[in-house]
Amino acid sequence: MITKTKLKEQIESLSDEFTIDELIERLILIEKIESGYQQSESGNYVSESDLTTELEKWF
Repeated sequence: MITKTKLKEQIESLSDEFTIDELIERLILIEKIESGYQQSESGNYVSESDLTTELEKWF
């Protein structure tokens, strides 16, 4: 979920004229970054060594 403050910051950082699509794309990106950060903080991630092991199984 995005806060009003973050929404205002994003709107202010856009040019004077922008499309709704540009704003939505930016908000989706922020949401994905925040979600990834929260997953990382909660330990919900794959380590590099585990990723390497999994990739070796596929290739």
